[in-house]
Amino acid sequence: MERFVYPVDTDQFQKIREEGKVYVDKTDIIYDLVNVKKYEYVFLARPRRFGKSLLCNTFKAYFQGQKQLFEGLKIMELEKEWKTYPVFHFTMSGLKNLKVSEAKTKLESMLRGYESIYGRDSLSLTPGDRFRSLIHRACEQTGERTVVILDEYDAPAMRLLYDKEQLESMRMMLREFYQVLKDEGAYLKFVFITGVTKFSQMSIFSELNNLKQVSMFDEYSGLCGITQHELSTILRPCVEEYADVLNITLDEAYAELKRNYDGYHFSENSQDVYAPYSLLNALNDKSIRHYWFESGTMTSLIEHLKHYPLTTALEYDGVEVGLNEFNVPCEDAETPIPLLYQGGYLTIDSYDPLLKTYTLHFPNLEVREGMVSGLMPLILKRSTADGNSLVRNMASSLFKGNLPGALSALRSYIAKIPYDIITKQEWADKASRESFYKLLIYMAFSMLNSIVDTEVKSVLGRADVVIKTRNDIYVLELKVDDTVSNALAQIDSKGYTIPYEPDGHKVTKCGVCISSDARNIVHWRAVDEKGEIVDEQQF
Repeated sequence: MERFVYPVDTDQFQKIREEGKVYVDKTDIIYDLVNVKKYEYVFLARPRRFGKSLLCNTFKAYFQGQKQLFEGLKIMELEKEWKTYPVFHFTMSGLKNLKVSEAKTKLESMLRGYESIYGRDSLSLTPGDRFRSLIHRACEQTGERTVVILDEYDAPAMRLLYDKEQLESMRMMLREFYQVLKDEGAYLKFVFITGVTKFSQMSIFSELNNLKQVSMFDEYSGLCGITQHELSTILRPCVEEYADVLNITLDEAYAELKRNYDGYHFSENSQDVYAPYSLLNALNDKSIRHYWFESGTMTSLIEHLKHYPLTTALEYDGVEVGLNEFNVPCEDAETPIPLLYQGGYLTIDSYDPLLKTYTLHFPNLEVREGMVSGLMPLILKRSTADGNSLVRNMASSLFKGNLPGALSALRSYIAKIPYDIITKQEWADKASRESFYKLLIYMAFSMLNSIVDTEVKSVLGRADVVIKTRNDIYVLELKVDDTVSNALAQIDSKGYTIPYEPDGHKVTKCGVCISSDARNIVHWRAVDEKGEIVDEQQF
């Protein structure tokens, strides 16, 4: 069987094509943006590690007329001229984590590289003036309008969101540079800008009113990332190789990849999109690992979340919001929802056209488990090792069909959690107590999901949990300061078990009661499909 070479260590289009590495062809969409829609200023927001830089490098090669790199790709059937344009490509992520003065020096270094080609006007002193002069010189020398590509335009400012003085200084420096794009439209063929946050959020494109946001257009939902269709067709041989090495069926391979890396939706009717960094690494390594958080995501996220109650980051899994609630500026937001959505930690799960509301969820197991394991030590003041011990004990019991054993392990875990993680004022409020325990159960069962197929419906609404093993399905309803009878009644009244009745598994319904006085599980009752009690314990 052919051994595929994956671009897990590069985002350079030229290198990928010349070295024969796996490439998912998006060139027909590139052609459409430029030549069919005839957009001149395009903005695309996507999470980090989502292929934005590769897309930028592909645009660069296209406008530089590197026809040989596109042999065999879709654009070869569309493009007939292959003209060459002067291209200015700025990767702004190189300016992140720098002071304003350092960022300015780095930007000037980028400009010098192009000035070595087109020359420099000695009277142009600021980065913006030098950029303007470069555009003019390139047009004069080549006879063609210029192309500008700004990758990760917001990276220099994102780490300064909560440093008002430094943030404003950085904005002023960037605004002076980016303003050139507004002023020099007559000299520009095409402008492509990427970032994590929407352009309005950094207040540096306020005057660029002709910038076309395609971030939430259905037709461009798969412009970055790998779609379900692409995985099922173009990359099918790769998945076959993956399944063969792991000695699993092709269907099992697709199910595991989908469960861990799929689930991103960027518009109302978006295609299913996989995180490319994680998916390609999994195919390359022939494993299921959680790659996205290994590359520093959690450190940056926690830095931002320090400005909000940490618990809310998990509570927003399943939140229903209007469009403006996740499109507002991060620095002005009262909740972390904009940050979580635009950073890729939450994604659009569904859209209600009548109410014009979006339901946001963690996209997949990789993100959910990464969020839980990363935030658990901060929220519950317990180590990840403690969580792993809980998972082992619960999973061991569930595999043996021993639900009481799993709940006993959970009860022991809860007993060891420090009580000072919720304030006396919060504890006095019943809703806060309920929210705390729902969060705790959510984290426990989310960790379990790495071994057992677990569905935690919502922390905000009902706290029902569905656990699937080879032989059993357990449907749990959790109540705080309530009765197990009411919990079981809710399972029946809401029909939680109905979706699982046809698949042949043994279905057990379980009501679990948590007492805020005892600060733990005090009662559970498990019943079979006929409603007969199979286990009950009260403490």
